[in-house]
Amino acid sequence: MPIATPTSPVSLDGFELRVLRIPLVSPFTTSFGTETIREVIVVRAMTSDGDGWGEIVTQAEPLYSSEYTQGAWDVAQRFLVPALLDRATIRAEDVAGILEPFVGHRMAKAGLELAVIDAALRAEGRSLGGYLGAVHDRVPSGVSVGIQRDPAALVKTVRGYLDEGYVRIKIKIKPGRDVADTAAVRDAFGAIPLQVDANSAYTLADAGTLAELDRFDLLLIEQPLQEDDLVDHATLARRLSTPVCLDESIVSVKAAADALALGSASVVNIKAGRVGGYLEAVRIHDLCRDAAVPVWCGGMLETGIGRAANAALAALPGFTLPGDVSASSRFYARDIVTEPAVLEDGHVRVPTGPGLGVEIDPVALEDFTVERVVLRRERV
Repeated sequence: MPIATPTSPVSLDGFELRVLRIPLVSPFTTSFGTETIREVIVVRAMTSDGDGWGEIVTQAEPLYSSEYTQGAWDVAQRFLVPALLDRATIRAEDVAGILEPFVGHRMAKAGLELAVIDAALRAEGRSLGGYLGAVHDRVPSGVSVGIQRDPAALVKTVRGYLDEGYVRIKIKIKPGRDVADTAAVRDAFGAIPLQVDANSAYTLADAGTLAELDRFDLLLIEQPLQEDDLVDHATLARRLSTPVCLDESIVSVKAAADALALGSASVVNIKAGRVGGYLEAVRIHDLCRDAAVPVWCGGMLETGIGRAANAALAALPGFTLPGDVSASSRFYARDIVTEPAVLEDGHVRVPTGPGLGVEIDPVALEDFTVERVVLRRERV
């Protein structure tokens, strides 16, 4: 599903980058640590026709990914932004190609690309959903539940989210906090849509433990092994009846194609930041749709900027499993957009306004900013 109508060129005047630190409503624990503050970089693309917004979804430390906030902050200022500002005019579809010579740093590239896309679409009066190829006006919302104190606390937390109306539960697991936790949730709530996420916490030597999860009729087990273990994932997939889904391993369309060819996954989690942008995410969606492989939209605790973009992406036809596009209140008591995403009958609406379809709350943005820089194009 190629983008039907490319954006018109925009004239870039500069970029503003801000590091934000936003408190989470409760600690979020995974196999690689606990977050209580979400550190994120917000991007503003300044053009002659108006501003566009993006979000660099790195975390403070390189635990989920090799990328991290200060690394993205440095590479964006030193290399990526100057490369974009070297162009008098630019199409959103050209951003990835301009930045391709710089190896890696996909999250930083994705945030810059989204800001340019948003600016171009706002100038044209087009929505991001329409541009990407969305076919739904709302998307089913799942929730990601971090590791709790014990199985009883997990059950209590899950019950709260089910009462709020979430249509799918994902629980984080790690060695020693897997079978008992999953059993507790399944026993408490019966046949709810349930999946588990290991965040690369296991090795192939743990296949026996992971096979014990088969009896719980899970939607999938997400990223059980290390991100570069495509061969071991293929071996593991043959030993499990639970579908294996890849997250951290899928960093590009090529990585997705390799994983499918090897049999490493039968489900794919698409995160635009992890793969380098929303246009690459659409290409992965298209690859998987053509291969009849279900995809769903993962989350990185995005602010209202990335959450709006994820809702638009998740509205494409190949996203047949509920994703992590939860209400803003799942993570934040206060967001940086004027109308944060809310849960309506287990769904989140896809914004329909120009660009991202959300407006920035300038007071909240300023309150959460801990570092700011403006880079402008040199006039000759």
